[in-house]
Amino acid sequence: MNINNRKSSVILKRTFFIVSVIMAILALLFFLLNMVASALITLGVFSVWFLFFQFADYQYIDFSSEKSRIRLRYYKAISFGGTSFNEIEFPFSALKKAVFENSFFGKNTDVTFFIRTNKGVAEYPSVSLSALKKEDRYKMANVLNSIQSTR
Repeated sequence: MNINNRKSSVILKRTFFIVSVIMAILALLFFLLNMVASALITLGVFSVWFLFFQFADYQYIDFSSEKSRIRLRYYKAISFGGTSFNEIEFPFSALKKAVFENSFFGKNTDVTFFIRTNKGVAEYPSVSLSALKKEDRYKMANVLNSIQSTR
C-alpha cells in the first residue's frame, strides 16, 4: 500500500507563501501610507498565520508497506531554507509498536515507531501526519495494526 500527500503538500506550501507575500506587501503599503496601526495589525495577523503553520507541523509524507518492509519518507512542507529529507525503513518483523497520538481535537496526529533491534527496542522520532487526509491516516493505522497483530 502506498500513501502520499504530494498534491496537498504543494497546495499548502503555495497557499502559505502567497498569503505571506500578500500580507508583507500590505504591511509595507500601510507603512508607506503612514497607516502605522493598520501595518501593525497586518504584522500581528501574519505572526498568527506563521505560528499556526509552525504549530501544525505540516509534512510531506510518502508511506509504503510493500515487499515486507515499511518505508516512511517525510520532510517539512513549509520551511525556510533547505529541505531536510528524512526516511524511516525497516522490515515488518522489526516493528514492535506504532503509536498514534492525536492533539488539537484530532487535527494533529503524530506517529512514533518502536523497532526491535539486537540491543533492545529503539524509538524513532515522532512524525507529524497533520497534512494527511483523515482517511489516509486511518489506512496507515490499519496497515500498521494488522502488521502488529499478525506477529
